[in-house]
Amino acid sequence: MNDFKVADCCKGMDISGCSGHSDKLNTYDWLADLPDNATFTNLVEVQFKPPRKGYFINSNNLPLQKGDVVAVEANPGHDIGTVTMTGRLVPLQIKKANLRPDTELKRIYRKARQVDLDKFAEAKAREHETMIESRQIAKDLGLKMKIGDVEYQGDGNKAIFYYIADDRVDFRQLIKVLAERFRVRIEMKQIGARQEAGRIGGIGPCGRELCCSTWMTRFISVSTSAARFQDISLNPQKLAGQCAKLKCCMNYEVDQYVESLKRLPSREIVLQTMDSDYYFFKADILSKMITYSTDKRILAGEKTIHASRAFDIINMNREGQKPMSLVEDESAQTPESIDLIEQENINRFDHLKKKKKKKNKSRNGGADNQGEMAEQQPAAANEQTPSPRTDSQPKEHHHGPKPHQPKGDNRGPRHDRQPKGNGAPKGNNAPKGEKTAPTDTANK
Repeated sequence: MNDFKVADCCKGMDISGCSGHSDKLNTYDWLADLPDNATFTNLVEVQFKPPRKGYFINSNNLPLQKGDVVAVEANPGHDIGTVTMTGRLVPLQIKKANLRPDTELKRIYRKARQVDLDKFAEAKAREHETMIESRQIAKDLGLKMKIGDVEYQGDGNKAIFYYIADDRVDFRQLIKVLAERFRVRIEMKQIGARQEAGRIGGIGPCGRELCCSTWMTRFISVSTSAARFQDISLNPQKLAGQCAKLKCCMNYEVDQYVESLKRLPSREIVLQTMDSDYYFFKADILSKMITYSTDKRILAGEKTIHASRAFDIINMNREGQKPMSLVEDESAQTPESIDLIEQENINRFDHLKKKKKKKNKSRNGGADNQGEMAEQQPAAANEQTPSPRTDSQPKEHHHGPKPHQPKGDNRGPRHDRQPKGNGAPKGNNAPKGEKTAPTDTANK
């Protein structure tokens, strides 16, 4: 029971209102520092193995504080639990638990002695072994059920078996076998899949710990209408949690979406304009932006407008008028192509990887590219036509035999001639019937 001892776990808070046991059943007592809080009522909240806790009467007026281990009345015998709350907040917690006013509460016997703690520790050590063996017994009997956990009473005379079953199960024979095998009184308690997920724990798709294993104590039914109000795709794989049921977080914002939907026009109304009729396609509920299409079934000629503009067009249509266009300012709206199938494509991020590979190749081959550019620069310089040589420029010296010049070559002065070698223009521009001058390599 050391897990329940009061510790300095609430930074900046009164230590008398905080509990060292940090599970979802823990409640901070904001009124614990009041002088008459402990004597305000004799009702006490006692916690057992999660998710079980109960409310008892301190008939013996024991000086109890948060974290005290006590022996309480049970049927049969007694049970061992930890005091988690006293004072003014206990009646409020009872009201929150929906207990009837005429419910008869059991008593607190005494503070737990060392003998009680030793016996409770011995019974608690047998819980895991009992659970494994009881699962095998239920399997041998052919029962379609799963025993999720076992909790022994403080005195070891009773055991609570928590089980999960989709259908109704007749476990009368199972109780007889378990009572004969473990020599204790058997109590079967059915829990749902959400409670089982809360007991096991895990990480949700949001990246945080499951709500049912951290703070949720009451489970409200979730329906597919919550997904429809929020315009969520009805995909069972995305809507189901680890318990194979609809996610509890779908109920968190559904009220806000319902209120926003009241401020949007009906989806059945067709907006009529001079150019075409527009049908509802989809809507961003919170931003109140609605996308209309010229076709009922597919997205064609889509235009997105605000809900206020849609109401204005509806009022105009009722008066027999039609606006020129669905959008007030056509130039203000830039058309964008929307591919709804591409949103669900598993390869939609492949182009990002290709861009990264190209960037890495360009970085690694930067030196090679610089060398290629250096080689290309002289060649480009040679291809450019140089300016005519003047007398101030030095004469070019050519080695090897002079090229043969055909007769009748009435070329001008030397400085007006085209340069030889790499500076010659590309292509064969010689007149027909004349041979081109051979190159130096051919003469060699």
